[in-house]
Amino acid sequence: MTHAEKPVDDLTPEEAAEELAALSAEIARHDKLYHGKDAPEISDADYDALRQRNAAIEAHFPELVREDSPSLKVGAEPAGAFTPVRHSRPMLSLDNVFSDADVTDFVQSVRRFLSLKPNDELVFTAEPKIDGLSMSLRYVDGELVTAATRGDGTTGENVTANIRTISEIPNRIKDAPDVLEVRGEVYMAREDFMALNERMAESGRVFANPRNAAAGSLRQIDSNVTKTRPLRFFAYAWGETSEPLGETQFEAVARLGKWGFPVNPLMERCRSLDEMVAHYRAIEAGRADLPYDIDGVVYKVDDLALQERLGFRSRSPRWATAHKFPAEKAMTELDAIDIQVGRTGALTPVARLKPVTVGGVVVTNATLHNEDYIKGIGIRSDGHDIRVGDTVIVQRAGDVIPQILDILPEKRPKAAQPYVFPDICPACGSHAVREEGEAVRRCTGGLVCPAQAVERIRHFVSRNALDIEGLGEKQIEFFYNHSDANFSIRTPADIFTLEERQKSSLAKLENVDGFGAVSVKKLYAAIDARREVEHSRFLFALGIRHIGETNAKRLARHFLSFEALRIAASEAKMPQGKGDPGSAGWQEIVGVNGIGAVVAEALVEFFAEAQNIRAVDDLLGQMKPRDEEAPQAVSSPVAGKTVVFTGSLEKMSRDEAKAMAERLGAKVAGSVSKKTDLVVAGPGAGSKLKQASELGIEVIDEDQWFERVGR
Repeated sequence: MTHAEKPVDDLTPEEAAEELAALSAEIARHDKLYHGKDAPEISDADYDALRQRNAAIEAHFPELVREDSPSLKVGAEPAGAFTPVRHSRPMLSLDNVFSDADVTDFVQSVRRFLSLKPNDELVFTAEPKIDGLSMSLRYVDGELVTAATRGDGTTGENVTANIRTISEIPNRIKDAPDVLEVRGEVYMAREDFMALNERMAESGRVFANPRNAAAGSLRQIDSNVTKTRPLRFFAYAWGETSEPLGETQFEAVARLGKWGFPVNPLMERCRSLDEMVAHYRAIEAGRADLPYDIDGVVYKVDDLALQERLGFRSRSPRWATAHKFPAEKAMTELDAIDIQVGRTGALTPVARLKPVTVGGVVVTNATLHNEDYIKGIGIRSDGHDIRVGDTVIVQRAGDVIPQILDILPEKRPKAAQPYVFPDICPACGSHAVREEGEAVRRCTGGLVCPAQAVERIRHFVSRNALDIEGLGEKQIEFFYNHSDANFSIRTPADIFTLEERQKSSLAKLENVDGFGAVSVKKLYAAIDARREVEHSRFLFALGIRHIGETNAKRLARHFLSFEALRIAASEAKMPQGKGDPGSAGWQEIVGVNGIGAVVAEALVEFFAEAQNIRAVDDLLGQMKPRDEEAPQAVSSPVAGKTVVFTGSLEKMSRDEAKAMAERLGAKVAGSVSKKTDLVVAGPGAGSKLKQASELGIEVIDEDQWFERVGR
């Protein structure tokens, strides 16, 4: 996985896009292991740092945000062993911060969004972040009717029978609202966990930590097994309610406590940033003495009216964050350096380590990021390179495999030699080049390199692309490497001709080990089911650089049909220098909200390549991208209109203004074009205001905006 330690500000767009793609895939894998199988391979600190790096890159390159970005998703899909339950209100995750400076940034971002003055009071609650399993308990007329895990945030697993075995969770509550969803964390105390493992050791199976023990106990098919497990519960939030629980977070949680739900006694109100950090330090200092595991402190805006104004991002609330505890380190020896070739041809060095335990997990591999990192250029303060045989410091806080944080030069063997980074691709033998200004060396054999070809097909059929069930990694490698042309899949279009080619083959796929008649029939059916897919899925599946799921959906919503997008991209002319705005088609593409010049250039260049056009034509001969539906009208004066905000806004922040416009059914664009319907201009408006005047587009100020939308 390419996960450069290079500062985000120094990344090129290509490096950023590659790293985001790798981060997205790895975080999704860990989500499935953690939330779906209760079998994490990395610690919370590792996982948090993956997300932190992803968020930092997305903040610096907003045009590169992928549709499969971890910032847009919560948890993992529910397992099939339990009946699915759709949450009435999504169960979102929390963004994480890792330093006092990050907490300052969080508080300032909240104040900016709310347009608060320096002297305006802003109160937060602070409470321990329990390391357990998120749970939603639904009560109707005071009776517990459903208990569901978080799942993917939208749909969870029905574990009601198992939840009823936890004595701390009431089956009935008095004087409750008609509908009440109580949300919190199921956990297992450390002493109970140790006792459970002692009992289970006789069977040869023990749990890795209390969190896994709690999750595994709660997911027992037989609730009688769950009943024997010492599970506990803390309530800290709520979902759907038929009446308000209070005016503040603190009051609402206290009300949950009065109904008999356990609430954490360490929750406090903090009236300043200093109080928030001080409470974090106090909880951190007493962490070892708590009877349960925690991995940080959660801060929430106390005023529920302000929470409502702040609203949510894709996967997390703007009004809350988790201040996580630091990662862990260890020392070991570097045995070897291997080179892996990624989907885009990037050569990534991976360290092979003498096994070492870091935070309870045995580590044998670590990322070395890129050849500059190995040379020690601009990475470590002492400037030493990394050599095989070195004693290294490993930190489990940022990669699918941990990272080498530093070396101990005094322990270096005298015979250790500088590592020479290869200029030949180990997968195909093609020349590997490093372009000026880039940290990554890439294989030039894109059309012949098996490492890239298999990954391109794997991406094409992946869940968030065409989602063809039955074409997993092993099957793709089988078809790609097969010598018989009637079995071979070398390009995405070959997938759709497989069944027809098999009809004329003497060697039948159903006779191959690992397939069989039933699985082959299902595979063909799955392929046929994808002969017509959403425009956005098709666009994402093409694997165009910088066009992830988010950007694919943005473009699809704007152009509605793939053909319209293709024509616009094919005819667009990029700017040829300072002062050249580019063609109208170019302006239309960069005018799509969230699409910048980097993404537009990648799209235009893709459709300028003859081999790409042939590949797309081959695909269109076998399948059809379905046109997007025009957005349904929302009853408001600005519904369906394209709005641009420019200049300073005095009554609300720019983010809040955009959020309001989108709630009212408007499209918010980042630049002015002929398709713009309305420009809202505040003080300091510049070129956008001038362009709007030249195009004869209606311009109003902030007060007129509020009058227009009736606020």
